[in-house]
Amino acid sequence: MAIFQYNALTSAGRLMKGSIEAGSPQDAKNLLGQMGLNVNSVEKGKVERPKTAIGRGEFLLFNQQLASITRAGIPLERGLRELARDISSRSMRKLIEEIAADLEAGVGIEEAFGKREKHFPQLYGRILKAGVETGRLSEMLTSLNRHLELAGHTRRIIFEAISYPAVIFVLASIIITLVLRFIIPQFKAVLEEMVGGQLNPVTTGVFTLAQNIIPFWIGVAILVGAIILIFALLSSSAAGRRRKEAFLMAIPVIGRLYHHSVLSRMAQAMAILVGAGCDMAECLRLGAVATGSEKLVYDTERLAERVEQGTNVLEAGQESWMLPRLFLYSVQLGIQRNELQDNLHSLGEMYANQARAGQSRLQAVLLPVMLVVVGGFLGTAILAMFLPMIQVVTSLSAAG
Repeated sequence: MAIFQYNALTSAGRLMKGSIEAGSPQDAKNLLGQMGLNVNSVEKGKVERPKTAIGRGEFLLFNQQLASITRAGIPLERGLRELARDISSRSMRKLIEEIAADLEAGVGIEEAFGKREKHFPQLYGRILKAGVETGRLSEMLTSLNRHLELAGHTRRIIFEAISYPAVIFVLASIIITLVLRFIIPQFKAVLEEMVGGQLNPVTTGVFTLAQNIIPFWIGVAILVGAIILIFALLSSSAAGRRRKEAFLMAIPVIGRLYHHSVLSRMAQAMAILVGAGCDMAECLRLGAVATGSEKLVYDTERLAERVEQGTNVLEAGQESWMLPRLFLYSVQLGIQRNELQDNLHSLGEMYANQARAGQSRLQAVLLPVMLVVVGGFLGTAILAMFLPMIQVVTSLSAAG
């Protein structure tokens, strides 16, 4: 079996890209055809190197395989057993077998995956439960894979943009640390004598840093460790994850990209739920769950409650922070014109396109920003050494 990257169109004409496991390109085309996709191209790919407890690439592949077996009508418990047999990773195989055993024992799907939340994305069990309840599990899983691949592409852009200047920054930090520790202190007496003992604030600051360079880096390490610990603690609770999301969305460019990605996933999930016959309140709740965003789930719950009380979507969402007015207006217009599913698909494509445009902007912005930071750090150190000489030259010129 091999991994193939595909480019296909849905029955509604929407472009879909992803990966699938098959024995040959023709087998991959046949499987995609069974899923109702019109294949444009199939190329051999490879699973990404694992980066999480079960591997991000492994999870994407598992999610795609799960979509395939549910599309084929295979009971979930039996399908998981079959998947486990074909997986080479022992840890992943054991994990899937444990989940299948729980389901066979009568444990709910949300609880079965929730017990292993360290291995799967947040809210994954609730997404599966929503898919099972609406009878659209395969479509929701395929849509989730698109969302995860978009998020993975964003992470790669950030890593690629940061890695080069980060290497320069580390090397520069090592060199400057050695200079500050062993060379610059030797110039202090000479420079003080040159300017009569009154150094400028920049040079004084650099000498102070040179005297405390080791404690400075220890402090930086403690600060970084504290930030990592805080984020880990926030991830352990729903309220903490909402705060972490709020912080992420406050970051320029990255925040808008994340927001658009979540809205795209929300619209696509709601379109599937509308097709399954769910009422609006349930569509809002389950659509929010399908995004994996705790903040959107919290925000949408209040919106759904007001919709259940008889308020229309547009009025009910006036105080919504995550759902923009355009989103709510399109939903309300779709309800009034009996075109809700089409409107939601259009919204999903629009926000997905905006997210892709955001990725391009992020790639264009990150590298210059990192280089400016590195250049500013180096420039300050150089300026600090030359300022006393400028002071002396200026004094001599004034005296002359």
